[in-house]
Amino acid sequence: MILDRSGIPYARSGAFEGASQSPRMSSFMAPTIGPNTAVGNSLASLRGRSRQAIRNNPLAKGGQGTFTSNMVGSGITPRFQFKDPDLKEQVQELWLDSVPEFDFDGNADFYGLQAVASNALFSDGEVLALFRPRNSYADLAVPFQVQLLEADHLDVAYSTTLPNGNKIRMGIEFSRTGQRVAYHLHKDHPGEYFMNDNSAVRTRIPAKNICHIFDPMRPGQQRGLPGMASILAKLHEIDQCVDAELVRRKTTAMFGGFITQINEYNADDPNPLGFSQGAGNGVDVVALEPGTFPVLLPGQTVTLSQPRDVSGNYVAWMKQQLMDVATGMGITYDQLTGDLADVNYSSIRAGLLEFRRRIIQLQNKTLIFQFCRPVIQRWLTTAIVAGALSIPDYLQNKRRYWRGIHWQPQPWKWIDPDKDMKGEIREMRAGLKTYGMALADRGLDVESIFNEWAEELSIIDKLRLIFDTDPRNTAGTGVLQPEQGEGDEN
Repeated sequence: MILDRSGIPYARSGAFEGASQSPRMSSFMAPTIGPNTAVGNSLASLRGRSRQAIRNNPLAKGGQGTFTSNMVGSGITPRFQFKDPDLKEQVQELWLDSVPEFDFDGNADFYGLQAVASNALFSDGEVLALFRPRNSYADLAVPFQVQLLEADHLDVAYSTTLPNGNKIRMGIEFSRTGQRVAYHLHKDHPGEYFMNDNSAVRTRIPAKNICHIFDPMRPGQQRGLPGMASILAKLHEIDQCVDAELVRRKTTAMFGGFITQINEYNADDPNPLGFSQGAGNGVDVVALEPGTFPVLLPGQTVTLSQPRDVSGNYVAWMKQQLMDVATGMGITYDQLTGDLADVNYSSIRAGLLEFRRRIIQLQNKTLIFQFCRPVIQRWLTTAIVAGALSIPDYLQNKRRYWRGIHWQPQPWKWIDPDKDMKGEIREMRAGLKTYGMALADRGLDVESIFNEWAEELSIIDKLRLIFDTDPRNTAGTGVLQPEQGEGDEN
């Protein structure tokens, strides 16, 4: 036992203040529940409130737009890095034919599906992509389509044990070894009561025929959480605060002043000053117009309305709250609000670098790995089986061909491209970056670009044209380069 200087035993406590049971930390509730218990108890409410916020709160709506525009942009496109150039061209052409045909519902192309999935990741935390094989009568380049389903189809409250020993947890069926083997989906959206009579009917879909797209934050997590889960309460209270401030300003602006009656006046005259009686609530009102001087009776004084202005504190406080909201959404403050007042080149670049690292991580972790990769693998296999494409050794070496498919998100443009271009040229001159790497950063294929350049240069040479952008003939300043073999006579 350890005693203090007064001989009183020290109370037992851990080495960390955050784990202490002192009064200071007594209100800090931290249940040690598993990832799926935490999600299962809260997911339905979080998802509904997140959607409601996006429908009615401009901050939430703008945050979703910023998230998706950076996650997807114009699309995360495949690059087919096959050794056989003829095969590469055939696959590329077939892919271009299939892109506008991917959506089973017919509302978007493949890249539009990416945007819808990204929106759902932000608002719902997850989205389902169902593979829909088609027959030859569908008249598709490849008889294969994808249908996106909201996460409501996967009932978070449906958990049971099947006769074969498989367990269903939150709508997902797991084998005895813990592998996902199937998804039990509502046939129709359970929230569309006016459109269907089958909302309670479930269909078992094998796991190989569906993509479950979500961002797992804890090991073993089976369902995703909305992107605004940590800030929904704060966003709701900010919305209430803004509404209260608007009402306060509107109310105080309605009063021009107040008339104080010190001495009594003739009670027989109900309206000695010409008060307006049209308010309908028993309150007399003096209507003021520009340039008028109302005459008051003796003993009456006027006190002009001087509502207290809290703008200074309000703006500073609100800015801090919006910073917290932006952090919770995973975007920057200026992206959330459009406020660039205190931004300079260095600060906005530093903020964007951190933001883009997060987006790149999320792209590879969710959309590319969980959606784009399995979709194109199934598409390519279907194309081979259906005879739309011929690769004799594909079924024996399909993983080798899958490795040759790389996904390229839309490149970002910087605030000062001139500085970045000069830095990139220095990297290439120093051997730290190749042409292929530089072009890939822009979403371009080096082989396609070089073939296009060769074709254009041959036309330029044939017609004997000289452009100041052609480094073979002119320097960077536009000065003509000397002919080959031509030099200083001295």
